[in-house]
Amino acid sequence: MSERLTLEKIGELAGVSRATVSRVINDHPNIRPEVRQRVLDVIAETGYQPNQAARSLASKRTGLLGLVIPRVVQSLFTDPYYPRLIQGVSQACNESGHTLSLFIFHTEDDGQQLAPQVTRQGFLDGVIIAGVQRHDPLLPLLLRTNTPFVVIGEPLDEPQASFVDVDNRGGAYTAVSHLITLGRRRIATITGQLEMAAGQHRRQGYLDALQAHGLPVAETLIQQGDFEYERAYQATLALLPHKPDAIFAASDSMAWAALRALAETGVQVPAAVAVVGFDDLATVGTAVPFGSPALSTVRQPIHRIGVLAVETLADIIKQPQAAPRRVILPTELIILESCGGGA
Repeated sequence: MSERLTLEKIGELAGVSRATVSRVINDHPNIRPEVRQRVLDVIAETGYQPNQAARSLASKRTGLLGLVIPRVVQSLFTDPYYPRLIQGVSQACNESGHTLSLFIFHTEDDGQQLAPQVTRQGFLDGVIIAGVQRHDPLLPLLLRTNTPFVVIGEPLDEPQASFVDVDNRGGAYTAVSHLITLGRRRIATITGQLEMAAGQHRRQGYLDALQAHGLPVAETLIQQGDFEYERAYQATLALLPHKPDAIFAASDSMAWAALRALAETGVQVPAAVAVVGFDDLATVGTAVPFGSPALSTVRQPIHRIGVLAVETLADIIKQPQAAPRRVILPTELIILESCGGGA
């Protein structure tokens, strides 16, 4: 069309008021489906592009979502979990028309400093937090300022928080139970951060499996790795004097560290010690010794988690008074060479 398009003109063509067109453009929930479709059809036919600045002023929304990565920036280059998660979040933002702003720690103390930036009045429509520990300073601030947010990973001390997670406890239980069916009896674990739900729940799944199969819990076979490669390497060395015949590591990066420690000490995998991880991530080059067996692991849909976090946050922004959303996805055991399965 040659003439300048306005909301009034779109309303005239669709047979509705200017206010109705505005509500459709701003995705207001109280619009009859047939009316919404009629307006959208006219917008598509005419190629109308809403003025984003005016739209933001009218809706009091910026179209900007924040993603907080509560790890130091080096983690993005050493832990492939985060790039895959960011890909999912970014894809969903692109598809929904949102702009993504990334907040990354530069030091371990950045959490206190970042919190006010994230909650600055009117800056973000909503926030996604990629994992929290107990007593995280950001969650109470988000609740106090009524900022819509979603946590990736169940928060341990904020029952009013919406979150997207996987069945960490069930995934760990399945992995350890499989090791038991293979005849392993001295099964060790390298735990994640126990101030995070993923660390706690994966540890509990390990304990559940031992109890369900009548095996004793030996504290000497439990080492904390905090989801960190080097700590897991040292944890594996600490386990070896206690003669484990299997290791369940609460993340793939920690499982790769275990494989390295076992290779360097001459322990055969899986003949002497079987190894299972959690995440199903691609390897990180030199982190895995050349010739190591393919890692058995518990697959979690990391990319899908990122997508669902954006979709869940968008729902919260539209309906802030609704009950907290809790999305828990299933996991899948991938049996490969490191526990005696096929390649």
